[in-house]
Amino acid sequence: MTETIKANDPKNREEFLDFIAKKADRPRHELANDPLVFINDLPETTLSGLDQDELLALAKTNSEAIHVDFKTVPVAKLSETLENFLHEKDIYSLMLPTFADEKWQEYGILDWRNVLDLDKLYFWDAKRGRDNLVDADQSDAAIGFADYLLAESGTITAATVKEQGRGFHFLPTHYLAIIPKSKILPRMRQAIDRYDEAMKTGKLKTSNINFISGPSNSGDIEMVLIVGVHGPLDMTYVVVEDL
Repeated sequence: MTETIKANDPKNREEFLDFIAKKADRPRHELANDPLVFINDLPETTLSGLDQDELLALAKTNSEAIHVDFKTVPVAKLSETLENFLHEKDIYSLMLPTFADEKWQEYGILDWRNVLDLDKLYFWDAKRGRDNLVDADQSDAAIGFADYLLAESGTITAATVKEQGRGFHFLPTHYLAIIPKSKILPRMRQAIDRYDEAMKTGKLKTSNINFISGPSNSGDIEMVLIVGVHGPLDMTYVVVEDL
């Protein structure tokens, strides 16, 4: 009978590494004898001197360079901006996350959410399992919340959580992400550090973290750039200034 291998089992890990070392005809590498030594501090220091306004300006430039529709609005104008998005994209079916009312109220869009009048309004619900993927695939758009925006690359990040699963970001036809200005970070390193701390302290439990750099960009066909071949056709970032 084939033995079941358990994920993250120390015994399996040690047996596997011993097997590799034996086949390679060399002793096992031990980190204690060869510790990792960083040759510079560029991951931490690159762009570290920029203030939040400078990070916003850089994020806008780099996001637009990867074909993102980038908007900056005060919280009082957020509901109007979302409503304009629905009209501009001709949205009849929409998917939203299921974060608590307090989060929507913080952004001043709880009333907007509660009075939405569309043909189909879907909410990502962890209890519905894979039916969420069907709903997302049938949605003209998704409007969700990003965790961070990375100024260096125009990348948004969003941890997979029960209120907003991974398929939420990739299956609808159009996608809009809401990000507070205070959550614009210089680059990937700062985001990774924050996620690492959140997971170590138990504030975040997730199966994966999505790093999304605008709509897909493919130049594989006769070197012609095609945007939106995979995932949403287009992406909009809405940075809320005064949260």
